[in-house]
Amino acid sequence: MSLLPHLINALVDDYDRRHWLSDLNDHQLYLTPADILQITQRPTTRSGGQMRRPWRNLAGGDSNVSTFSSNKNEFKVNLDVQQFKPDELKLKVVDGFLVVDGKHEERSDEHGFISRQFTRRYKIPEDVDQEKLNSHLSSDGVLSISAPKIVSKQLFLK
Repeated sequence: MSLLPHLINALVDDYDRRHWLSDLNDHQLYLTPADILQITQRPTTRSGGQMRRPWRNLAGGDSNVSTFSSNKNEFKVNLDVQQFKPDELKLKVVDGFLVVDGKHEERSDEHGFISRQFTRRYKIPEDVDQEKLNSHLSSDGVLSISAPKIVSKQLFLK
């Protein structure tokens, strides 16, 4: 997802205010870099008290959706796919990446029509046995994908 639409909307929303001209220096009819910086750093709110700068919270926004771990014994991915049926999910390995796709066609719900689609890619470590990838979909909609690590022959030689 691109941040550009959020940034542009935030700037445009700030200039929709009626008193935006008072933020500029007297007799100044252009924007300086300092003006733009001041506008992007100012905490502003929409009606209803909702924060208007959503990109500040995007870094960790979906931390509960997907987890990835790789220890000395196994590679494991857990992904929340509760909005998708098993036949709407596809797993494949492409160029050393585990690719999980989910898509369902447009359908109606209580608010109108909705369609969902996602793609997640995970780099598979080189010491993972890709032929032994195993997946399981739990009853609460969590897709678990795991594979054992390849046991190095050098460990046995020592």
